[in-house]
Amino acid sequence: MAERADRKPPKLSPVRRTPKAAGKREAPTRTPATASEQKLNQYRKRRYEVLHQGGEAGAKRKAQGKLGARERIDLLLDEGSFVELDIFATTRATGFGMEDRRIPGDGVVVGFGTVDGREVAVYAYDPTVLGGSLGEVTAEKIVKVQELALRNRIPIVGINDSGGARIQEGVVALAGYADIFFRNVRSSGVVPQISVIAGPCTGGAVYSPAITDFIFIVAGSGYMFITGPEVVRVTTGEEVTFDQLGGGEVHNVRSGVGHFLPKDEEECSAMVRELLSYLPANNTEQPPFKPTADDFERADPELQTIVPDSPNLPYDMREVIVRLVDDRRFLEVQPFFAQNMVVGFGRLGGHPIGIVGNQPKVLAGAIDIKASTKAARFIRFCDAFNIPIVSLVDVPGYLPGTAQEHEGIIRHGAKLLYAYAEATVPKLTVITRKDYGGAYCVMSPKQMGADLNLAWPTAEIAVMGPEAAVNIIYRRDLVAAADPVAKRKELVAQYTARFANPYVAAERGYIDDVIEPRETRRELIRGLQLCLRKTVERPPRKHGNIPL
Repeated sequence: MAERADRKPPKLSPVRRTPKAAGKREAPTRTPATASEQKLNQYRKRRYEVLHQGGEAGAKRKAQGKLGARERIDLLLDEGSFVELDIFATTRATGFGMEDRRIPGDGVVVGFGTVDGREVAVYAYDPTVLGGSLGEVTAEKIVKVQELALRNRIPIVGINDSGGARIQEGVVALAGYADIFFRNVRSSGVVPQISVIAGPCTGGAVYSPAITDFIFIVAGSGYMFITGPEVVRVTTGEEVTFDQLGGGEVHNVRSGVGHFLPKDEEECSAMVRELLSYLPANNTEQPPFKPTADDFERADPELQTIVPDSPNLPYDMREVIVRLVDDRRFLEVQPFFAQNMVVGFGRLGGHPIGIVGNQPKVLAGAIDIKASTKAARFIRFCDAFNIPIVSLVDVPGYLPGTAQEHEGIIRHGAKLLYAYAEATVPKLTVITRKDYGGAYCVMSPKQMGADLNLAWPTAEIAVMGPEAAVNIIYRRDLVAAADPVAKRKELVAQYTARFANPYVAAERGYIDDVIEPRETRRELIRGLQLCLRKTVERPPRKHGNIPL
Protein backbone atom coordinates (compact mmCIF):
# COMPACT_ATOMS: atom_id res chain seq x y z
CA MET A 1 0.00 0.00 0.00
CA ALA A 2 1.38 3.40 -0.97
CA GLU A 3 2.19 5.74 1.87
CA ARG A 4 -0.12 8.70 2.23
CA ALA A 5 1.38 11.90 0.84
CA ASP A 6 0.21 14.00 3.78
CA ARG A 7 1.66 11.68 6.45
CA LYS A 8 4.38 13.42 8.43
CA PRO A 9 7.76 11.73 8.55
CA PRO A 10 8.81 10.26 11.91
CA LYS A 11 10.75 12.55 14.19
CA LEU A 12 14.41 11.71 14.49
CA SER A 13 16.81 12.44 17.32
CA PRO A 14 19.10 15.41 16.64
CA VAL A 15 22.26 14.32 14.89
CA ARG A 16 25.63 15.93 15.60
CA ARG A 17 28.10 15.77 12.70
CA THR A 18 31.84 15.64 13.28
CA PRO A 19 34.34 17.44 11.02
CA LYS A 20 35.21 15.53 7.86
CA ALA A 21 38.41 13.58 7.90
CA ALA A 22 40.33 13.07 4.68
CA GLY A 23 38.97 10.15 2.76
CA LYS A 24 36.36 9.29 5.46
CA ARG A 25 32.57 9.52 5.42
CA GLU A 26 30.80 11.59 8.04
CA ALA A 27 29.52 9.44 10.97
CA PRO A 28 26.33 10.70 12.67
CA THR A 29 26.11 10.60 16.47
CA ARG A 30 22.91 10.75 18.58
CA THR A 31 22.33 13.23 21.35
CA PRO A 32 22.53 11.54 24.80
CA ALA A 33 19.13 10.71 26.36
CA THR A 34 17.68 13.36 28.62
CA ALA A 35 17.16 12.73 32.32
CA SER A 36 13.45 12.15 31.73
CA GLU A 37 14.17 9.66 28.97
CA GLN A 38 16.60 7.81 31.19
CA LYS A 39 14.01 7.54 33.96
CA LEU A 40 11.40 6.37 31.50
CA ASN A 41 13.73 3.70 30.17
CA GLN A 42 14.58 2.63 33.72
CA TYR A 43 10.87 2.33 34.52
CA ARG A 44 10.25 0.24 31.41
CA LYS A 45 13.17 -2.04 32.24
CA ARG A 46 12.01 -2.56 35.83
CA ARG A 47 8.44 -3.21 34.79
CA TYR A 48 9.56 -5.67 32.14
CA GLU A 49 11.67 -7.53 34.70
CA VAL A 50 8.74 -7.76 37.11
CA LEU A 51 6.33 -9.00 34.47
CA HIS A 52 8.80 -11.59 33.15
CA GLN A 53 10.32 -12.83 36.39
CA GLY A 54 9.93 -16.37 37.62
CA GLY A 55 13.34 -17.79 36.91
CA GLU A 56 13.82 -21.54 36.95
CA ALA A 57 10.54 -22.15 38.82
CA GLY A 58 8.61 -20.16 36.23
CA ALA A 59 10.28 -21.96 33.33
CA LYS A 60 9.49 -25.31 34.91
CA ARG A 61 5.83 -24.41 35.38
CA LYS A 62 5.58 -23.20 31.80
CA ALA A 63 7.09 -26.45 30.53
CA GLN A 64 4.42 -28.32 32.51
CA GLY A 65 1.68 -26.26 30.90
CA LYS A 66 0.77 -24.50 34.15
CA LEU A 67 -0.43 -20.90 34.20
CA GLY A 68 1.26 -18.04 36.01
CA ALA A 69 -0.53 -15.67 38.37
CA ARG A 70 -1.12 -12.97 35.76
CA GLU A 71 -2.19 -15.52 33.15
CA ARG A 72 -4.80 -16.84 35.58
CA ILE A 73 -6.14 -13.35 36.15
CA ASP A 74 -6.23 -12.62 32.41
CA LEU A 75 -8.15 -15.87 31.86
CA LEU A 76 -10.80 -14.76 34.35
CA LEU A 77 -11.23 -11.09 33.46
CA ASP A 78 -12.43 -9.37 30.31
CA GLU A 79 -9.57 -8.95 27.84
CA GLY A 80 -7.37 -5.96 28.59
CA SER A 81 -9.37 -4.89 31.67
CA PHE A 82 -6.89 -5.79 34.43
CA VAL A 83 -5.34 -2.92 36.37
CA GLU A 84 -2.50 -4.16 38.58
CA LEU A 85 -1.63 -2.55 41.91
CA ASP A 86 1.59 -2.63 43.96
CA ILE A 87 3.58 -4.18 41.15
CA PHE A 88 6.90 -2.99 42.66
CA ALA A 89 6.12 -3.85 46.30
CA THR A 90 9.03 -5.84 47.75
CA THR A 91 9.56 -7.76 50.97
CA ARG A 92 11.22 -5.92 53.85
CA ALA A 93 12.18 -9.10 55.72
CA THR A 94 15.70 -9.67 57.03
CA GLY A 95 17.48 -12.79 58.21
CA PHE A 96 17.66 -16.29 56.74
CA GLY A 97 19.07 -14.79 53.54
CA MET A 98 15.94 -12.75 52.84
CA GLU A 99 18.09 -9.64 52.29
CA ASP A 100 19.22 -11.16 48.99
CA ARG A 101 15.73 -12.13 47.85
CA ARG A 102 14.10 -8.76 47.18
CA ILE A 103 11.64 -10.00 44.60
CA PRO A 104 9.23 -7.33 43.27
CA GLY A 105 5.58 -8.27 43.82
CA ASP A 106 6.42 -10.50 46.79
CA GLY A 107 4.44 -13.53 45.72
CA VAL A 108 1.02 -12.14 44.88
CA VAL A 109 -0.54 -10.19 42.01
CA VAL A 110 -3.43 -7.89 42.97
CA GLY A 111 -5.71 -5.41 41.24
CA PHE A 112 -9.10 -5.02 39.64
CA GLY A 113 -10.83 -5.47 36.28
CA THR A 114 -14.16 -6.49 34.82
CA VAL A 115 -16.15 -9.65 34.17
CA ASP A 116 -18.79 -9.13 31.50
CA GLY A 117 -18.28 -5.40 31.99
CA ARG A 118 -18.89 -5.51 35.76
CA GLU A 119 -16.10 -4.48 38.16
CA VAL A 120 -14.36 -7.20 40.18
CA ALA A 121 -11.38 -7.09 42.55
CA VAL A 122 -8.91 -9.94 42.20
CA TYR A 123 -5.68 -11.35 43.59
CA ALA A 124 -3.61 -14.39 42.64
CA TYR A 125 -0.74 -15.97 44.55
CA ASP A 126 2.46 -16.47 42.55
CA PRO A 127 3.88 -19.92 43.39
CA THR A 128 7.19 -19.09 41.66
CA VAL A 129 8.05 -16.68 44.49
CA LEU A 130 9.01 -18.62 47.62
CA GLY A 131 6.30 -21.19 46.87
CA GLY A 132 3.58 -18.56 46.98
CA SER A 133 4.10 -18.26 50.74
CA LEU A 134 2.61 -15.29 52.56
CA GLY A 135 4.80 -12.66 54.15
CA GLU A 136 4.20 -9.18 55.53
CA VAL A 137 4.09 -7.41 52.15
CA THR A 138 2.08 -10.22 50.53
CA ALA A 139 -0.56 -9.77 53.20
CA GLU A 140 -0.52 -5.98 52.85
CA LYS A 141 -1.24 -6.28 49.13
CA ILE A 142 -4.14 -8.67 49.66
CA VAL A 143 -5.59 -6.53 52.45
CA LYS A 144 -5.36 -3.48 50.18
CA VAL A 145 -7.45 -5.14 47.47
CA GLN A 146 -9.89 -6.51 50.07
CA GLU A 147 -10.42 -2.98 51.36
CA LEU A 148 -10.76 -1.75 47.78
CA ALA A 149 -13.55 -4.28 47.17
CA LEU A 150 -15.31 -3.46 50.42
CA ARG A 151 -15.17 0.33 50.00
CA ASN A 152 -16.35 0.21 46.41
CA ARG A 153 -18.83 -2.63 47.03
CA ILE A 154 -17.63 -5.00 44.30
CA PRO A 155 -17.07 -8.80 44.36
CA ILE A 156 -13.61 -10.17 45.05
CA VAL A 157 -12.02 -13.31 43.60
CA GLY A 158 -8.91 -14.88 45.15
CA ILE A 159 -6.84 -17.38 43.16
CA ASN A 160 -4.92 -19.48 45.67
CA ASP A 161 -1.72 -21.47 45.11
CA SER A 162 0.24 -21.06 48.32
CA GLY A 163 2.37 -22.98 50.78
CA GLY A 164 1.01 -20.98 53.71
CA ALA A 165 2.82 -18.66 56.08
CA ARG A 166 6.41 -17.74 55.16
CA ILE A 167 8.53 -19.39 57.83
CA GLN A 168 11.37 -16.89 57.44
CA GLU A 169 9.06 -14.04 58.52
CA GLY A 170 7.63 -15.85 61.55
CA VAL A 171 4.88 -14.14 63.52
CA VAL A 172 4.72 -11.25 61.03
CA ALA A 173 3.36 -13.70 58.44
CA LEU A 174 0.84 -15.06 60.94
CA ALA A 175 -0.31 -11.53 61.73
CA GLY A 176 -0.74 -10.95 58.01
CA TYR A 177 -3.10 -13.91 57.78
CA ALA A 178 -5.09 -12.57 60.73
CA ASP A 179 -5.46 -9.25 58.89
CA ILE A 180 -6.81 -11.09 55.84
CA PHE A 181 -9.24 -13.22 57.86
CA PHE A 182 -10.56 -10.11 59.61
CA ARG A 183 -11.37 -8.52 56.23
CA ASN A 184 -12.99 -11.76 55.04
CA VAL A 185 -15.40 -11.61 57.94
CA ARG A 186 -16.07 -7.88 57.54
CA SER A 187 -16.88 -8.44 53.87
CA SER A 188 -19.12 -11.46 54.50
CA GLY A 189 -22.66 -10.69 53.43
CA VAL A 190 -21.58 -7.31 52.02
CA VAL A 191 -19.77 -8.30 48.80
CA PRO A 192 -19.57 -11.76 47.19
CA GLN A 193 -16.27 -13.49 47.95
CA ILE A 194 -15.09 -16.30 45.67
CA SER A 195 -12.02 -18.50 46.09
CA VAL A 196 -10.24 -20.57 43.46
CA ILE A 197 -7.90 -23.33 44.63
CA ALA A 198 -5.57 -23.66 41.64
CA GLY A 199 -2.64 -25.36 43.37
CA PRO A 200 -1.59 -26.86 46.71
CA CYS A 201 -2.79 -24.74 49.65
CA THR A 202 -1.93 -25.46 53.24
CA GLY A 203 -2.18 -23.91 56.69
CA GLY A 204 -3.38 -20.32 56.71
CA ALA A 205 -3.88 -20.43 52.95
CA VAL A 206 -7.02 -22.57 53.41
CA TYR A 207 -8.71 -20.61 56.19
CA SER A 208 -9.35 -17.51 54.12
CA PRO A 209 -11.09 -19.50 51.34
CA ALA A 210 -13.12 -21.31 54.00
CA ILE A 211 -14.62 -17.99 55.14
CA THR A 212 -15.54 -16.95 51.60
CA ASP A 213 -18.85 -17.75 49.92
CA PHE A 214 -17.83 -20.24 47.22
CA ILE A 215 -14.76 -22.40 46.64
CA PHE A 216 -13.68 -23.78 43.25
CA ILE A 217 -11.07 -26.56 43.40
CA VAL A 218 -9.37 -27.34 40.10
CA ALA A 219 -9.34 -31.12 39.68
CA GLY A 220 -5.89 -32.68 39.71
CA SER A 221 -4.02 -29.52 40.71
CA GLY A 222 -5.93 -27.88 43.57
CA TYR A 223 -5.43 -29.21 47.11
CA MET A 224 -6.49 -27.99 50.56
CA PHE A 225 -5.23 -29.25 53.89
CA ILE A 226 -4.31 -27.85 57.29
CA THR A 227 -1.12 -29.92 57.35
CA GLY A 228 0.39 -31.62 54.31
CA PRO A 229 1.05 -35.33 53.76
CA GLU A 230 4.62 -35.13 55.06
CA VAL A 231 3.56 -33.56 58.38
CA VAL A 232 0.79 -36.15 58.71
CA ARG A 233 3.32 -38.95 58.14
CA VAL A 234 5.77 -37.58 60.71
CA THR A 235 3.17 -36.84 63.42
CA THR A 236 0.76 -39.77 63.01
CA GLY A 237 2.64 -42.33 60.93
CA GLU A 238 -0.18 -42.29 58.39
CA GLU A 239 0.87 -42.56 54.74
CA VAL A 240 -1.44 -40.45 52.60
CA THR A 241 -1.22 -38.80 49.19
CA PHE A 242 -2.14 -35.23 48.26
CA ASP A 243 -5.35 -36.44 46.62
CA GLN A 244 -6.36 -38.66 49.53
CA LEU A 245 -5.74 -35.95 52.09
CA GLY A 246 -7.15 -32.85 50.46
CA GLY A 247 -7.82 -33.26 46.76
CA GLY A 248 -10.73 -31.71 44.94
CA GLU A 249 -12.76 -34.89 45.02
CA VAL A 250 -12.34 -35.29 48.77
CA HIS A 251 -13.56 -31.76 49.48
CA ASN A 252 -16.39 -31.82 46.92
CA VAL A 253 -17.73 -35.27 47.79
CA ARG A 254 -16.88 -35.98 51.43
CA SER A 255 -16.01 -32.89 53.46
CA GLY A 256 -18.26 -30.36 51.71
CA VAL A 257 -15.51 -27.72 51.83
CA GLY A 258 -15.56 -27.28 48.04
CA HIS A 259 -18.54 -26.09 46.00
CA PHE A 260 -17.36 -26.68 42.43
CA LEU A 261 -14.92 -29.16 40.82
CA PRO A 262 -13.89 -27.83 37.38
CA LYS A 263 -11.74 -30.16 35.30
CA ASP A 264 -9.12 -27.52 34.46
CA GLU A 265 -8.36 -23.82 34.87
CA GLU A 266 -10.13 -22.81 31.66
CA GLU A 267 -13.37 -24.43 32.81
CA CYS A 268 -12.84 -22.97 36.29
CA SER A 269 -12.64 -19.41 34.97
CA ALA A 270 -15.74 -19.97 32.83
CA MET A 271 -17.65 -21.28 35.87
CA VAL A 272 -16.58 -18.35 38.05
CA ARG A 273 -17.78 -15.94 35.37
CA GLU A 274 -21.10 -17.80 35.15
CA LEU A 275 -21.54 -17.71 38.93
CA LEU A 276 -20.87 -13.96 38.99
CA SER A 277 -23.58 -13.47 36.34
CA TYR A 278 -26.20 -14.46 38.94
CA LEU A 279 -24.85 -12.30 41.77
CA PRO A 280 -25.27 -8.62 42.56
CA ALA A 281 -22.15 -6.55 43.13
CA ASN A 282 -23.08 -6.12 46.79
CA ASN A 283 -25.85 -6.54 49.35
CA THR A 284 -27.55 -3.22 48.52
CA GLU A 285 -28.16 -4.08 44.87
CA GLN A 286 -30.60 -6.42 43.17
CA PRO A 287 -29.16 -9.39 41.26
CA PRO A 288 -28.61 -8.70 37.54
CA PHE A 289 -31.68 -9.12 35.32
CA LYS A 290 -31.05 -10.93 32.03
CA PRO A 291 -33.71 -10.78 29.29
CA THR A 292 -34.78 -14.16 27.93
CA ALA A 293 -36.65 -15.38 24.88
CA ASP A 294 -38.01 -18.28 26.93
CA ASP A 295 -41.80 -17.77 27.10
CA PHE A 296 -43.00 -16.77 30.57
CA GLU A 297 -46.22 -18.68 29.89
CA ARG A 298 -44.47 -21.81 28.67
CA ALA A 299 -46.20 -25.00 29.79
CA ASP A 300 -44.31 -28.29 30.05
CA PRO A 301 -46.49 -31.38 29.50
CA GLU A 302 -43.63 -33.67 30.62
CA LEU A 303 -44.10 -32.44 34.19
CA GLN A 304 -47.59 -33.95 34.24
CA THR A 305 -46.19 -37.47 34.56
CA ILE A 306 -42.75 -36.92 36.05
CA VAL A 307 -43.89 -38.04 39.53
CA PRO A 308 -44.36 -41.85 39.50
CA ASP A 309 -47.70 -43.36 40.50
CA SER A 310 -46.01 -45.31 43.28
CA PRO A 311 -44.94 -43.07 46.19
CA ASN A 312 -41.93 -45.34 46.70
CA LEU A 313 -40.43 -44.83 43.24
CA PRO A 314 -37.81 -42.09 42.72
CA TYR A 315 -37.48 -39.41 40.06
CA ASP A 316 -34.85 -36.76 39.39
CA MET A 317 -35.60 -33.35 40.93
CA ARG A 318 -32.94 -31.82 38.66
CA GLU A 319 -35.18 -32.67 35.71
CA VAL A 320 -38.00 -30.72 37.32
CA ILE A 321 -35.69 -27.75 37.91
CA VAL A 322 -34.34 -27.49 34.36
CA ARG A 323 -37.88 -27.65 32.96
CA LEU A 324 -38.88 -24.63 35.06
CA VAL A 325 -35.95 -22.23 34.71
CA ASP A 326 -35.16 -19.91 31.80
CA ASP A 327 -33.49 -21.64 28.85
CA ARG A 328 -33.08 -24.82 30.95
CA ARG A 329 -29.99 -23.23 32.48
CA PHE A 330 -29.19 -24.38 36.03
CA LEU A 331 -25.86 -23.84 37.84
CA GLU A 332 -25.80 -26.45 40.58
CA VAL A 333 -23.78 -25.73 43.73
CA GLN A 334 -22.08 -28.64 45.54
CA PRO A 335 -23.47 -31.23 43.09
CA PHE A 336 -21.35 -34.05 44.58
CA PHE A 337 -21.96 -33.38 48.28
CA ALA A 338 -25.14 -34.34 50.19
CA GLN A 339 -26.85 -35.32 46.95
CA ASN A 340 -30.19 -35.85 48.71
CA MET A 341 -30.47 -32.04 48.57
CA VAL A 342 -30.10 -30.02 45.34
CA VAL A 343 -29.16 -26.33 45.47
CA GLY A 344 -28.09 -23.87 42.79
CA PHE A 345 -28.87 -20.84 40.67
CA GLY A 346 -31.21 -20.30 37.76
CA ARG A 347 -33.49 -17.61 36.38
CA LEU A 348 -37.24 -17.15 36.18
CA GLY A 349 -38.46 -14.49 33.78
CA GLY A 350 -34.93 -13.09 33.62
CA HIS A 351 -34.57 -12.73 37.41
CA PRO A 352 -31.88 -14.78 39.23
CA ILE A 353 -33.21 -17.21 41.83
CA GLY A 354 -31.72 -19.64 44.30
CA ILE A 355 -33.24 -23.12 44.12
CA VAL A 356 -33.45 -25.63 46.96
CA GLY A 357 -34.94 -29.05 46.27
CA ASN A 358 -35.14 -32.45 47.91
CA GLN A 359 -33.76 -35.22 45.70
CA PRO A 360 -35.94 -38.38 45.73
CA LYS A 361 -33.20 -40.32 43.91
CA VAL A 362 -30.93 -40.22 46.99
CA LEU A 363 -32.08 -41.45 50.41
CA ALA A 364 -35.64 -40.91 49.13
CA GLY A 365 -35.02 -37.18 49.63
CA ALA A 366 -34.75 -37.48 53.42
CA ILE A 367 -32.85 -34.67 55.16
CA ASP A 368 -29.66 -35.63 56.97
CA ILE A 369 -26.93 -33.59 58.66
CA LYS A 370 -24.98 -32.83 55.48
CA ALA A 371 -28.08 -31.92 53.46
CA SER A 372 -29.28 -29.58 56.19
CA THR A 373 -26.02 -27.66 56.51
CA LYS A 374 -25.58 -27.51 52.73
CA ALA A 375 -29.03 -26.02 52.14
CA ALA A 376 -28.90 -23.71 55.17
CA ARG A 377 -25.68 -22.04 54.09
CA PHE A 378 -26.95 -21.62 50.53
CA ILE A 379 -30.21 -20.06 51.75
CA ARG A 380 -28.35 -17.62 53.98
CA PHE A 381 -26.15 -16.56 51.07
CA CYS A 382 -29.20 -15.92 48.88
CA ASP A 383 -30.86 -13.93 51.64
CA ALA A 384 -27.72 -11.83 52.18
CA PHE A 385 -27.60 -10.86 48.50
CA ASN A 386 -31.28 -10.33 47.71
CA ILE A 387 -31.71 -13.50 45.64
CA PRO A 388 -35.26 -14.97 45.81
CA ILE A 389 -35.53 -18.60 46.93
CA VAL A 390 -37.64 -21.25 45.20
CA SER A 391 -38.10 -24.51 47.15
CA LEU A 392 -39.17 -27.77 45.49
CA VAL A 393 -40.38 -30.19 48.14
CA ASP A 394 -40.52 -33.98 48.14
CA VAL A 395 -39.33 -35.08 51.57
CA PRO A 396 -40.34 -38.04 53.77
CA GLY A 397 -38.74 -36.43 56.84
CA TYR A 398 -35.39 -36.36 58.60
CA LEU A 399 -33.11 -39.38 58.19
CA PRO A 400 -33.48 -41.64 61.28
CA GLY A 401 -30.75 -43.65 62.97
CA THR A 402 -28.24 -43.61 65.81
CA ALA A 403 -25.44 -42.25 63.60
CA GLN A 404 -27.48 -39.15 62.77
CA GLU A 405 -28.67 -38.64 66.33
CA HIS A 406 -25.20 -39.04 67.83
CA GLU A 407 -23.66 -36.67 65.28
CA GLY A 408 -26.20 -33.98 66.18
CA ILE A 409 -29.02 -34.08 63.63
CA ILE A 410 -31.07 -32.01 66.07
CA ARG A 411 -28.76 -28.99 66.07
CA HIS A 412 -27.63 -29.43 62.46
CA GLY A 413 -31.20 -29.96 61.26
CA ALA A 414 -32.21 -26.80 63.09
CA LYS A 415 -29.81 -24.80 60.88
CA LEU A 416 -32.10 -25.31 57.89
CA LEU A 417 -35.14 -24.29 59.89
CA TYR A 418 -33.31 -21.20 61.15
CA ALA A 419 -32.14 -20.21 57.67
CA TYR A 420 -35.61 -20.34 56.13
CA ALA A 421 -37.16 -18.44 59.04
CA GLU A 422 -34.45 -15.78 58.96
CA ALA A 423 -34.63 -15.16 55.21
CA THR A 424 -36.59 -12.08 54.16
CA VAL A 425 -36.17 -12.39 50.37
CA PRO A 426 -39.13 -13.62 48.30
CA LYS A 427 -39.74 -17.30 49.13
CA LEU A 428 -41.80 -19.50 46.81
CA THR A 429 -42.53 -23.17 47.52
CA VAL A 430 -43.84 -25.98 45.34
CA ILE A 431 -44.74 -29.33 46.93
CA THR A 432 -44.42 -32.01 44.26
CA ARG A 433 -45.07 -35.13 46.36
CA LYS A 434 -44.24 -35.99 49.98
CA ASP A 435 -44.10 -33.36 52.71
CA TYR A 436 -44.13 -35.28 55.97
CA GLY A 437 -43.56 -34.57 59.63
CA GLY A 438 -41.00 -32.10 60.91
CA ALA A 439 -39.67 -31.71 57.38
CA TYR A 440 -42.94 -29.92 56.51
CA CYS A 441 -42.06 -27.28 59.10
CA VAL A 442 -38.54 -26.94 57.73
CA MET A 443 -39.05 -26.82 53.95
CA SER A 444 -40.43 -23.29 53.70
CA PRO A 445 -44.12 -23.64 54.64
CA LYS A 446 -46.49 -20.70 54.96
CA GLN A 447 -45.87 -20.56 58.69
CA MET A 448 -42.14 -19.95 58.11
CA GLY A 449 -42.81 -16.79 56.13
CA ALA A 450 -43.09 -18.23 52.61
CA ASP A 451 -44.84 -15.83 50.23
CA LEU A 452 -46.37 -18.26 47.74
CA ASN A 453 -47.04 -21.95 48.48
CA LEU A 454 -48.20 -24.17 45.64
CA ALA A 455 -48.82 -27.90 45.46
CA TRP A 456 -49.23 -30.43 42.69
CA PRO A 457 -52.20 -32.81 42.85
CA THR A 458 -49.66 -35.55 43.69
CA ALA A 459 -48.69 -33.77 46.93
CA GLU A 460 -49.05 -35.66 50.21
CA ILE A 461 -48.98 -33.40 53.27
CA ALA A 462 -49.24 -35.23 56.58
CA VAL A 463 -47.51 -35.96 59.87
CA MET A 464 -46.14 -39.17 58.39
CA GLY A 465 -46.66 -41.60 55.53
CA PRO A 466 -49.86 -43.69 55.37
CA GLU A 467 -48.14 -47.01 56.18
CA ALA A 468 -46.44 -45.68 59.32
CA ALA A 469 -49.53 -43.76 60.42
CA VAL A 470 -51.79 -46.81 60.12
CA ASN A 471 -49.34 -48.95 62.08
CA ILE A 472 -49.50 -46.46 64.97
CA ILE A 473 -53.13 -45.31 64.91
CA TYR A 474 -54.69 -48.71 64.20
CA ARG A 475 -52.26 -50.99 66.00
CA ARG A 476 -54.90 -52.71 68.11
CA ASP A 477 -57.32 -53.03 65.19
CA LEU A 478 -54.64 -54.74 63.14
CA VAL A 479 -53.82 -57.18 65.95
CA ALA A 480 -57.50 -58.08 66.38
CA ALA A 481 -58.23 -58.37 62.65
CA ALA A 482 -58.90 -61.80 61.14
CA ASP A 483 -56.77 -60.82 58.14
CA PRO A 484 -54.22 -58.18 59.28
CA VAL A 485 -52.74 -57.77 55.79
CA ALA A 486 -56.08 -57.04 54.15
CA LYS A 487 -57.11 -54.81 57.05
CA ARG A 488 -53.88 -52.80 56.80
CA LYS A 489 -54.37 -52.35 53.06
CA GLU A 490 -57.92 -51.11 53.64
CA LEU A 491 -56.88 -48.69 56.38
CA VAL A 492 -53.93 -47.37 54.37
CA ALA A 493 -56.26 -46.63 51.45
CA GLN A 494 -58.65 -44.78 53.77
CA TYR A 495 -55.85 -42.76 55.38
CA THR A 496 -54.36 -41.90 51.98
CA ALA A 497 -57.67 -40.68 50.61
CA ARG A 498 -58.37 -38.61 53.69
CA PHE A 499 -54.97 -37.14 54.59
CA ALA A 500 -52.27 -37.88 51.96
CA ASN A 501 -53.28 -35.11 49.59
CA PRO A 502 -52.88 -31.34 49.30
CA TYR A 503 -56.51 -30.41 49.89
CA VAL A 504 -56.63 -30.52 53.69
CA ALA A 505 -53.80 -27.99 53.80
CA ALA A 506 -55.40 -25.96 50.98
CA GLU A 507 -58.70 -25.79 52.87
CA ARG A 508 -56.90 -24.19 55.79
CA GLY A 509 -54.99 -21.73 53.59
CA TYR A 510 -51.63 -23.37 54.23
CA ILE A 511 -51.40 -23.93 50.47
CA ASP A 512 -52.25 -20.98 48.25
CA ASP A 513 -53.23 -23.09 45.28
CA VAL A 514 -53.13 -26.60 43.86
CA ILE A 515 -51.91 -26.39 40.28
CA GLU A 516 -51.27 -28.62 37.31
CA PRO A 517 -47.55 -29.47 37.13
CA ARG A 518 -47.24 -28.19 33.56
CA GLU A 519 -48.29 -24.68 34.68
CA THR A 520 -45.61 -24.41 37.39
CA ARG A 521 -43.24 -22.11 35.49
CA ARG A 522 -46.00 -19.63 34.72
CA GLU A 523 -47.29 -19.56 38.30
CA LEU A 524 -43.81 -19.14 39.77
CA ILE A 525 -42.96 -16.25 37.44
CA ARG A 526 -46.22 -14.49 38.26
CA GLY A 527 -45.64 -14.93 41.98
CA LEU A 528 -42.02 -13.83 41.74
CA GLN A 529 -42.91 -10.66 39.84
CA LEU A 530 -45.26 -9.68 42.64
CA CYS A 531 -42.90 -10.63 45.49
CA LEU A 532 -39.96 -8.66 44.10
CA ARG A 533 -41.58 -5.66 45.85
CA LYS A 534 -41.47 -7.45 49.19
CA THR A 535 -40.25 -5.53 52.25
CA VAL A 536 -39.77 -6.93 55.75
CA GLU A 537 -38.95 -5.03 58.93
CA ARG A 538 -36.60 -6.98 61.16
CA PRO A 539 -36.49 -6.39 64.92
CA PRO A 540 -33.37 -4.46 65.99
CA ARG A 541 -30.57 -6.72 67.19
CA LYS A 542 -26.84 -7.21 66.74
CA HIS A 543 -27.27 -10.62 65.10
CA GLY A 544 -29.06 -13.89 65.71
CA ASN A 545 -27.47 -17.02 67.14
CA ILE A 546 -27.81 -19.80 64.57
CA PRO A 547 -27.36 -23.32 66.00
CA LEU A 548 -23.92 -24.71 65.19
